[in-house]
Amino acid sequence: MLKIFSKKGQKGFTLIELMIVIAIIGILAAIAIPQFSAYRARGYMAAVKSDAKNVYTAIQTYLGDNPGATAPADTIATTGGTIYTTAKASPGNTIAVAAGGAITITNASLNGTYIMDASGAVTTDTLAPK
Repeated sequence: MLKIFSKKGQKGFTLIELMIVIAIIGILAAIAIPQFSAYRARGYMAAVKSDAKNVYTAIQTYLGDNPGATAPADTIATTGGTIYTTAKASPGNTIAVAAGGAITITNASLNGTYIMDASGAVTTDTLAPK
């Protein structure tokens, strides 16, 4: 009966070894999680800037193709059925184009706004992670 409970060739990890592995995993997670959040925020910011440039380009293309156009920029940006439609914003982005041509974009995952004026210059960039 004692031979059944003998510890011949017993293999496995000790409690100390397991605790060290858990501590290492915890340290790695503490470093990786904030970095991952920062990468996501930078991705959202890049999507906002890309959408602003796309809307600006669409408006400029329309005005280039129609030199006599007198429609305000907000009408041009939302003209349906043409290549100038800007309804396809990146997920989480909200685009608003003012009659004067200013493009305002916000993102649900970021604080602040990104505003590009009618000349394509960025006038406000207060985007920051939530």
